[in-house]
Amino acid sequence: MYIVNTICELNSINPIEFLYIGKIGKIFVNNQVFKMNHQHTLTILPGVYDGLGASIARHVGAKAVYASGGAIARSFGLPDLGLVSMTEMASRLESIVCAFDGTVFADGDTGYGDTQHVRRMVQMFEAAGIKGVHIEDQSFPKRCGHLEGKSLISKDSMCRKIESAVKARRADDFLIIGRNDAIAIEGFAMAISRAQSMVESGADIVFIEAPETAEQVESIPGFFEVPVLINMFPGGKTPYTSPDSLEGFGYRYMIVPSDVQRACIQATESVLRSIVEKGNSESVSDLLSPLGDRDRFVDQDRWLEES
Repeated sequence: MYIVNTICELNSINPIEFLYIGKIGKIFVNNQVFKMNHQHTLTILPGVYDGLGASIARHVGAKAVYASGGAIARSFGLPDLGLVSMTEMASRLESIVCAFDGTVFADGDTGYGDTQHVRRMVQMFEAAGIKGVHIEDQSFPKRCGHLEGKSLISKDSMCRKIESAVKARRADDFLIIGRNDAIAIEGFAMAISRAQSMVESGADIVFIEAPETAEQVESIPGFFEVPVLINMFPGGKTPYTSPDSLEGFGYRYMIVPSDVQRACIQATESVLRSIVEKGNSESVSDLLSPLGDRDRFVDQDRWLEES
């Protein structure tokens, strides 16, 4: 109840009314991309960072994917510090959308600047074919949400960014996802307050980054009348929670940003080390995809048939 009372004080809400709205009166609005979310199910979006990963995701039956900003930065050989430009990101998103042929959510970082930059980003990313983008309240230059040393812009500045994003979209079902990184900086109650302000400004989905306790993970969806997204992967600040549990708590989207890339990094290092030190990859051949899969995952036969 301490968390509830603190949040109610910040937002001038009656605690009894707040608990009623949060736990009983959830209404999912302005979300037509996944009708399944009206049925209270969780959509899992594996993270991809290029066309090959998107194509493999399509082949294995993924219903949606997440274009991870951090993973895309690392694919450029850069850290996740806001170093990839808006145009570089939009170009990569086009490749991912084309290869996946399905719903793609993307990382919009801080929106690449102020409200006019957010407007331009939404226009470019929507034109690339994605179906939703999240914008965060970190100050620039940003950091990975699970790193120390983050800082935030004001709540009002972030709300203006959300409002700009909503006005910039062409299709009503292009989803604006409000992300905040406030837990590590201002505490849990303020993170909830910031997220509620984003919803009031038009955000379709809430994304509170890096919950630090199992209690926080469980309680977050109950505070909102819109769908809630969570970032879940092994080794981060957030206690690992199973998809079934997340669905039961009320989450409707779960992104897994970098697991695919982390696997690729480890395999790539092993193969390269073997080639450099031994002149071949025989000792790590179990890490190599069969030649047939190498070609199958990029639809080589279909391309040849159409030539």
